[in-house]
Amino acid sequence: MFNEKNTVKRFVSISAAAVCMLSALTVAPITPVEADAAATKSAFQITEEMSIGWNLGNTLDATGDSTHTGLDTETAWGCPKATQELFNAIKAKGFNTVRVPTTWFQHLDGDDNIDPAWMARVKEVVDYGIKNDMYVILNVHHENWINRSDLLTAYDQINPRLMKIWTQINEEFKDYDQHLIFECMNEPRAVGATYEWWSASPVQESDVINKLEHNFVDLIRSSDSPYAKTRLLMLPGYCASHESVFIDAIDVPDDPYVAVSIHAYSPYNFTMNTGTGGQHDTFTSQFSTELEGILTNIRNTFIDNNVPVVIGEMGASNFGNTQARCEWATTYITTAKKYGIPCVLWDNNTTSNPKDPGECHGYINRSSYQWYDGSEQVVDAMMSVINDSTIQWGSEGHLPELTHQAISDGNTVLQGPVEIDAAKADTYENTTPGVDITWADLEGKEVAVKYTGATPSLCFSNSGYANWTELKPYVTDKENGIAYFLMSQLPDAWGTSTDSIAHIQTRTDSTSTIESITILDEPTGEIDIPEPTSKIVKIDLSEADRNSTLAVIVSGPSGTKLTGGLGYMLDEWTQQNWSGTLQDDGTLKVEFALSEIPESVQQAEFQIWGNFDKVTDVTYSFVDSEDPTDGPDPALKPGDANNDGTVNLNDAVAILQYAALPAKYPLANAANADVDGTDGVSGLDALVIQMVDAGLIKLSELPLPAGYALR
Repeated sequence: MFNEKNTVKRFVSISAAAVCMLSALTVAPITPVEADAAATKSAFQITEEMSIGWNLGNTLDATGDSTHTGLDTETAWGCPKATQELFNAIKAKGFNTVRVPTTWFQHLDGDDNIDPAWMARVKEVVDYGIKNDMYVILNVHHENWINRSDLLTAYDQINPRLMKIWTQINEEFKDYDQHLIFECMNEPRAVGATYEWWSASPVQESDVINKLEHNFVDLIRSSDSPYAKTRLLMLPGYCASHESVFIDAIDVPDDPYVAVSIHAYSPYNFTMNTGTGGQHDTFTSQFSTELEGILTNIRNTFIDNNVPVVIGEMGASNFGNTQARCEWATTYITTAKKYGIPCVLWDNNTTSNPKDPGECHGYINRSSYQWYDGSEQVVDAMMSVINDSTIQWGSEGHLPELTHQAISDGNTVLQGPVEIDAAKADTYENTTPGVDITWADLEGKEVAVKYTGATPSLCFSNSGYANWTELKPYVTDKENGIAYFLMSQLPDAWGTSTDSIAHIQTRTDSTSTIESITILDEPTGEIDIPEPTSKIVKIDLSEADRNSTLAVIVSGPSGTKLTGGLGYMLDEWTQQNWSGTLQDDGTLKVEFALSEIPESVQQAEFQIWGNFDKVTDVTYSFVDSEDPTDGPDPALKPGDANNDGTVNLNDAVAILQYAALPAKYPLANAANADVDGTDGVSGLDALVIQMVDAGLIKLSELPLPAGYALR
C-alpha cells in the first residue's frame, strides 16, 4: 500500500506534446470550393448525421517554434501536412466528421488581421472534408491569450481579438452550408491556477467564458452569411470539462443551433492517468459504470433538455492494452449513440511517447494512410457500434417519463423564498437554514426543491451540523424550476448510520432563490439512476488527536486490488490517494498521519474506487503514533517524499508544492523528503532529487551530509 498526496486534477486533455520534427512540405495550390446548398437541417439532425468523428490533432493547431513559422507551423509537432488522401482514408473508415483544431495567434499581424496565406491553407484543409460530404468543425485552439492565469479579469483584452478573428473566419466561410460547424474556443481555462483542470466548486471564469460565447453567437447570427441563423455553433464550458460543476455553469444561449462542446477522456484512470490510480490492463466494470455515469449526466443536463452535445475530444491512450481499449470504445460509443451524442476521436499521430505514455493517441499513419496496429481494432470497435442497426441513435436521449407527486400534496419542510449566495459562505448565507429531519421522514421518498437561478444541492448533516453530505438532483424539471432528489441515494452518500441524520437544507454554487423544500412519495415510472462508482466512508476528525494516525481496515476477498483516496475540503477538494491489495487474511490496512491534515478539517471521506463492490467491510480507528503496538515504522527511503516506493521527479514536485503551500500540500513522508543536508524541507531538497534524476548525485548518497556543497 502507498499514499500519494496531491490536489486532484481530472485532466480533460493535454494535447500539445511535441514529437519528432519533420521538414516542411510544399503547400499545394489552393483551389476554391463552392459548398453545395442543402436542405436546412435542425441541430439534432446535424448531430445525428455527424455520427462519429476524427480530430486532425497536432497539425494546424501546432504553435510553432524558431524553425517552424508561417505555414511551416503545420509540421512543428511532427505531423506531416494534411492531404486529401488522408481525409479520403478517414471517410473510407466510416468517419463522417473531421474536427480541424486551428491555432491563429502566430498568424496575426499587429491589428489581429489573419495572414491570408494561413487562411487559404485552413480553407484548403477544410475543403478536404467538404469534398467528401463530411461535417467539418473549425475552431480557435491553443490560444495563449485566452488560456491564461488572469482569465477572470481579461475579458476586455480577449473579447475584441476573439470577435475579430471570428469575423474574418465567418467572412471567409460564409457561403459554406451546414456541413461547416464553428466551435468558439477549445478548452478555455485559467492556466496555472490550482483549479486549471478540476475544481470541487464553480470557478468565476465560467462567467467570462459565457459572456464571450454569447458574443460569438450574436456575431455569427448577425452576419450576412446565408447560413448565419442555421450554422451549428459549438460552445465549451470551462476547460470543456464534463465535470458537473463546470457543465452546470454553462449558460446556453436561447438559440436552436447551438451545441455544448465537451471533452471526455473518460474514465481518466483508464484512458490517460499514468500516476496513482491509473489502471489500463482491464476495462473493469467500475470503469464501465463510471463512464456510463459521466455520459448519463451529460444526457440528463443537456440532451434531455433539448440541447445538443458534441464530444469534441475523446480517446484512450495506447498502453499496449488493445482488448481493454476495444471494450472501452464499445461501451463509450454504444452509450453515446443511444443518447444521440456524436464523438470525435482525438488523434495526435503519436504511437510512442516514453516521457508521457498518457498521450499516445495515434490511429492512422498520416504518410502511408494505413491504420496503426493496436489502434485500428479500437476504431473498428467504434464503427461496429455505429453500424449496428439494433442500437438506435438517440433512442435513450430523454429520461423515462416519471409522474411526480404534486408539491401541494407533499410535506413542505421549508417555505421560501430564501435567497442564497455562494459568495456569502462566511456568514452561512450560501445555504438555506437547517430544518430538523430524520431518516424515518425520508426513507422511500424523494425531495422536490423549487428554485430559480442556479440548480442547488440538497444537504444533510447530523445534530452538530457535521457529516455534511450533499446530493445532486437525479432529474431536473428546468421548465418549472424543480430539482428532484431521490432519497434511496442518501445512505451510500451519508457513509455512516442513517440514524444520525438530523438536518436538511440546500446549498448553491452561485446564486439561487429557494421557493420550497418538499418531501414527496417516490415517483411512478422507471427511475434511471447511475450505478455508484465508489464506496465512501465518512471519517469524523472533530475529536481526533492530530498527532495520531488514522488506521482504516478494509475487508474483502484476498488478492483484491484496491485504489482510493482520503479526501477533505480546504479551499478546494484535496486528497491523499492510496492503493493496495487485500492480504491473505482478507484485510488491508491503510494509514494516514493526521498531523498532515489541517486542524480546520473536521470531516474527511475515505473513498474506495477500483473493485469497491468487492469490499465487505470498512472500519477505522485513531492510533497513537508513538504506540509500539502499532508495528515498526516503515523503513526510510530518502528522497521518496510521496511514499510511492520510488524516487523520481514526482517527489521533487511534491516537495515544491509543500514548500509553497504546506497546509494544502502536506507530504506523505516528510522524513524521506529532507535530503539536502540541512534541517527542514525546502526547495533545495527538490533540487537534490532533480540532480539524482539527472545522474549528478547517486541515490545511495541520500540524505546528503550536513555541509554538502550542491554542485
